Amino acid sequence: MEKLQNYYKKKIINFMIKKFNYTSLMQVPKIIKIVLNIGLGESGFNKKKLNIAFNNLTVISGQKPIITKSRKSIASFKIRQNNPIGCMVTLRGNKMWNFLERLIFIAIPRIRDFRGLSLNSFDGFGNYNIGIKEHIIFPEIDFDQIDNINGLNITIVSNSKIDNQIYKMLLYFNFPFKKYR
Repeated sequence: MEKLQNYYKKKIINFMIKKFNYTSLMQVPKIIKIVLNIGLGESGFNKKKLNIAFNNLTVISGQKPIITKSRKSIASFKIRQNNPIGCMVTLRGNKMWNFLERLIFIAIPRIRDFRGLSLNSFDGFGNYNIGIKEHIIFPEIDFDQIDNINGLNITIVSNSKIDNQIYKMLLYFNFPFKKYR
């Protein structure tokens, strides 16, 4: 499963050096981490739904997530301080590269009515966010044990501060972006 990491080291670094005229290898942007987040909101009060989301995120990521809790009380959402509202996991190293490979080549093609990833999801600081409506696109999830479908937020964090550089790097990774840029 280290094909994508080897492809980055052997091909993408050279493409990026030629494209942006870098003088050093250290100027080439790289992916630092990938953060996966499932937010449950009000259903976080339901321990069963929280445990199911926790187990699903464990299966998807390959490591144990942490339970996220609310920072302050919000009366209109019926949320109190320190109530569990979701779970998240941060992937680095080999687990990050394995997840990225599964995301690009297995999970994204399984999205229903997929027309490409949005280019508006770059945040201006070199990070890219992907919002997935159904977490069941990952092949590790067993459809028979799913009673509710959760959304999943994927944040790809890089060391670059320029969105265009990260866009080109993700294009070299064969990310299926919409074609209007």
